[in-house]
Amino acid sequence: MARPPLRPALTIRARTAVLVAAAELVTVAAAAVFEAGHWRLYADRHRIELKPRPRRSCPGCRGAGGWWVDGANPEMEACGCWSERREFRIRLLPVPAWPDEPPF
Repeated sequence: MARPPLRPALTIRARTAVLVAAAELVTVAAAAVFEAGHWRLYADRHRIELKPRPRRSCPGCRGAGGWWVDGANPEMEACGCWSERREFRIRLLPVPAWPDEPPF
């Protein structure tokens, strides 16, 4: 005897569950790759950004990202282990403009 066909809602739920599980695995794997490659990932609905991070094994800054320069106006000088690397940004949705007038 032939089996009755599965309900379409059940197959869609099962497919969605499999896709969500696969997306979680890909996200965990990508986070591990970015951590090993000294990158920071930021994503929201407006953009996806990959920014370099300081390396802990850097002999110049030892993972701090830079050092303080003494003088009349002390400021932090960025180390080249991260500051000379490119950032990658993908724009997704435009950021809404701020209104010219206050809301009240």
